[in-house]
Amino acid sequence: MAQIFALIDDLFFQAKLMETAKRTGVELNAFHSGDALLAAMNPRGPQLVIVDLNARQAPVEAISALRSRDSQIPVVAFFSHVQTELAERARQAGCSEVMPRSKFTRELPAIFARAK
Repeated sequence: MAQIFALIDDLFFQAKLMETAKRTGVELNAFHSGDALLAAMNPRGPQLVIVDLNARQAPVEAISALRSRDSQIPVVAFFSHVQTELAERARQAGCSEVMPRSKFTRELPAIFARAK
């Protein structure tokens, strides 16, 4: 089963991610800090990392730290559509794909399916 890590501290949206993961047949592990996410990394995975750029625990810095450890894991980040500067910072930190939250929500099942 594909393993996905998510840096997210919005509990309501986390529940949506968990439900979609269950329906898609992937394992989702949610973390409230970049440090916790990085500590859980292992040689077998995850196959995808999702980052909420509005998380309170330095999400852009977490992307940079992840990239310094592993440049191959796809990282998909989402943001509020008005935060274009934040999106650009995530791209510069090494994010594979950055999209507005509305697009991310629409494409979530396909994003999870790609991780399989």
